[in-house]
Amino acid sequence: MKTKSKLVFATLVGVLIGAIGEIAIRGEQVKTPPGYVIAEAEIKDPAALQDYGKKIAETLAPFNHRYIVSTSKIQALEGDPPKSRVVVIEFDSVQQARKWYDSPAYAAIRPIRQNAAKSRIFIVEGLVGQ
Repeated sequence: MKTKSKLVFATLVGVLIGAIGEIAIRGEQVKTPPGYVIAEAEIKDPAALQDYGKKIAETLAPFNHRYIVSTSKIQALEGDPPKSRVVVIEFDSVQQARKWYDSPAYAAIRPIRQNAAKSRIFIVEGLVGQ
């Protein structure tokens, strides 16, 4: 009887270890949704905004990002379109997007944009790719 009990116990421990391992593996596979910075701008001072444009790349460099949209070609389907430009930048997560926005490097150039354009900027969470 002792041998049978040991065998049952060892089997249960093995199943439990396997279940915990599966949970850990699935946990590693959970992807973080991307974060998007979306900006609408009505440009007031094109020269100043050009200066901002030259400096923004340096603020983004430490963050994994990519431009999704940067255009003034906008078609309004419902409601009023943005006046001048729309920019969408993708980051690995909402947290990374916020870290960029709050970074000292971006804080240093933010006033250039604020003085050169009337803007609406927000961060949204994207969908995890399938």
